[in-house]
Amino acid sequence: MSTTLPALLVAGHGTRDDGGAEAFRSFVRELGRRHPELAVAGGFIELSPPPLGDAVTELVEQGVRRFAAVPLMLVSAGHAKGDIPAALSREKERHPGITYTYGRPLGPHPSLLAVLERRVDEARGEWAREDVTVLLVGRGSTDPDANAEVHKAARLFWEGRGYAGVETAFVSLAAPDVPSGLDRCVRLGARRVVVLPYFLFTGILPDRVRQQAGDWAAAQSDAEVRCADVIGPEEELLALVMERYREALKGDLRMNCDSCVYRVALPGFEDKVGLPQQPHFHPDDDGHHHHHGSGHHHGHAHAH
Repeated sequence: MSTTLPALLVAGHGTRDDGGAEAFRSFVRELGRRHPELAVAGGFIELSPPPLGDAVTELVEQGVRRFAAVPLMLVSAGHAKGDIPAALSREKERHPGITYTYGRPLGPHPSLLAVLERRVDEARGEWAREDVTVLLVGRGSTDPDANAEVHKAARLFWEGRGYAGVETAFVSLAAPDVPSGLDRCVRLGARRVVVLPYFLFTGILPDRVRQQAGDWAAAQSDAEVRCADVIGPEEELLALVMERYREALKGDLRMNCDSCVYRVALPGFEDKVGLPQQPHFHPDDDGHHHHHGSGHHHGHAHAH
């Protein structure tokens, strides 16, 4: 294995769904298989094994001293903005001598929008594209900037693809929820709706999207509803992670801080400005209780 290239550390959100966690682990293994010139490891911030700290230890035990961390996340919410940078700072304390660069989340990259388009085509079947309204459903966050990124993805997905419309909803923590989003589609004249989960892999929340959409459809007759699949471990996703890895090495991060609650006093979120970021302690992370008192500031200089 080459020691000239920094390693790739993939940081995942975590899920209580075993299938979703294994999809992440399988994805990381495939990245390693395709790039034998790199040391590749992956771990989760919460809920699923292995914890991110174990992944860093795995790399260190292979002789790695430099790595680039890429958050395998679609939007810049609390995990990408705070938890992962804080966890990486903690790992630097645990493993003196390592250095790292931190990449940006995946975002509504054109290649992922192309995958979403395929998912809608699979779900709509014989329905004409111009008759279909798409309801893009994001995870949902207490961070308004993260929710705005889902709306941006919906708008970019609508542009030039010929759908009747693209609306936005969230499955947790933010409004509108899935039933409310479907109600809005109907009020705007939709009669055929494809619910499109804006998620990378299967899991509890994508399953909830499908369940809520099915329950809503069963309770009324105003519109036909079909559900699309998640993005999945597609070629485009594999390529995009490597693109984020390469731009992290070059320092070409371009993170948007203009509307981040840790930097800007947004209405209703003024108390978050300048908050120090604590590592998100994974239940499987050995020795995590030794570090509860040490806070690290936001990963892209949002603290005062």
